[in-house]
Amino acid sequence: MNAKAVLVVDDEADIRELLVVTLSRMGIDADSAASVAEAKQALERRPYDLALTDMRLPDGEGLDVLRHIAEHYGNTPVAVITAYGSTENAVAALKAGAFDYLAKPIKLDQLRPLVMSALNLPKQPQARRAAAGEAAHSDVPRLIGESAPIQRAREMIGRLARSQAPVYITGESGSGKEVAARMIHAGSSRADAPFVAVNCGAIPENLMESEFFGYRKGAFTGADADRTGYLDAAQKGTLFLDEVGDLPLAMQVKLLRVIQEKKYRRLGDTVEEATDMRIISATHRSLAEQVEAGEFRQDLFYRLNVIEMKMPSLREIPEDIPLMVSQVVERLARQNGVAPPTISDEALLALRRYDFPGNVRELENILERSLALCTDNTIRDSDLYLTQIAPREKNAALDGALGTRGLPLHDFLDQVEREAIQKALEATRFNKTAAAKLLGITFRSLRYRLDRLGID
Repeated sequence: MNAKAVLVVDDEADIRELLVVTLSRMGIDADSAASVAEAKQALERRPYDLALTDMRLPDGEGLDVLRHIAEHYGNTPVAVITAYGSTENAVAALKAGAFDYLAKPIKLDQLRPLVMSALNLPKQPQARRAAAGEAAHSDVPRLIGESAPIQRAREMIGRLARSQAPVYITGESGSGKEVAARMIHAGSSRADAPFVAVNCGAIPENLMESEFFGYRKGAFTGADADRTGYLDAAQKGTLFLDEVGDLPLAMQVKLLRVIQEKKYRRLGDTVEEATDMRIISATHRSLAEQVEAGEFRQDLFYRLNVIEMKMPSLREIPEDIPLMVSQVVERLARQNGVAPPTISDEALLALRRYDFPGNVRELENILERSLALCTDNTIRDSDLYLTQIAPREKNAALDGALGTRGLPLHDFLDQVEREAIQKALEATRFNKTAAAKLLGITFRSLRYRLDRLGID
C-alpha cells in the first residue's frame, strides 16, 4: 500500500523542516514548497492527499493555494497555518473551504490528529451519498424531499462534511436541524467516532459544568465516582449543541476557552485534557439578536458561526409533504408491526394546507397519533385532529374572548397561553421536552409557565 502524500507550503525553512520531519515519522510521504508558484508546480508533478499551507507567502497567500486546489484537485483537503491570534484569517479560510486550521507556534499534539483526520476523509462521492442518506451507517437519518430548498440543503451538507469548520444551523423548531447535523457527521472523517447531542435548554444551570466537563470522585458532595462529561464523550467525534442560545453566560465563557485552547479540565482534576472534536450548534432563535441584547457573547458567536446553514420550514416545501407522509407512515408501520396505512386524498390535502408550526417533528407526531386512531387501516382527515385555527376563525375567537365589555389583557393572554400549552402537551403525548420544542420555548420556560398557570 502506497504511503499517503502531503504537501507543505511555507516560506519559513525551519517550519517546513519541522512539518516534513513530523509527517515522515508518521509514515507519511511529505514534500515542501516555499511559495504559491512552487506549490502549483508540485501539484502538477504528483497527487496529494492533503496540503498544509501558511496564510502568508512571498507571492500571495494561502487562500490562493486553497482556491487553486479546490478548482483543479477537488478531492484534496487543505489545512491552513495562521499567525497566533489571527482568528479572522482562520475563519476566512474555513469559509473558503479549508478543512481546518493550525495556529503558530504549531503544536504537534494538534497537528497529528488534524492530519490523520484529513487523511481519513471520505472522497466526495461518499460524502454525497451520506448527504443523500445512503451512508454506511444504516441508522443515519436523511432529508426527505425533492424541492429546491431540500436539494440545496443536501448539497450544503455534502460540502460541510468535508470540513472541520464549526457549523451553526438555524431554523424553526422541528425543521430537522439535528438531522442535518447527524448527516454532516456521517459524511465526515469522524463518522466512526461518537455523535453527542446536547439539549442546552434542558440542563439545569447548576449542573452545566459537571455535565459538560465531567468530574473526579470527591470533587464535590455526592461525587462518589468519576463521571465522564459531554466533552470527553465526544472525543474524536462531533459535539452537537442544540438550542445553544440557552447556555448561561458563565458557561459560554468556559465553552469559549475550550474552543480557543482545545483543552478542558474535569471538576476536581488538576490535569487538563486535550480536545479533538467538531462542534455543530443550532438554535431556532437568532443568536445575533441575543448578542445585541447582551444574552450571548459576541466572541463565542463568531467562533460557532463560522459557516451558517438554514433549514427550511415545512411551510416552504409543501410539495415535499406527500413524499414525507408516505415515508413516515411506512416507518411507523414497520415499528408497530402493521401494514402501511392508506392516506385518503382529503387527509393529504388537509396536511398540505396545514401551517405546521412544529414542522417535521409535528408532522411525525400527527401521523403517529393518526395511525393509532384510524380504522380500516386508512388515515382520513378526521383522524388528523389538526388544531390549527384559520385566520378568520382566530379573529372570531379573539372577539369572543374579549366580549362586548372586554377582558383584562393579562387574563386573555393567560387563557391563550394555557390553551396553546395544553394542545402542545396533547400533541406530544404529554412529553414536556417535546412540547417545549413544539412551542418554540425552552424546557425551563415551559416548566415555569406550567407552574404559573397551574397546569398539572
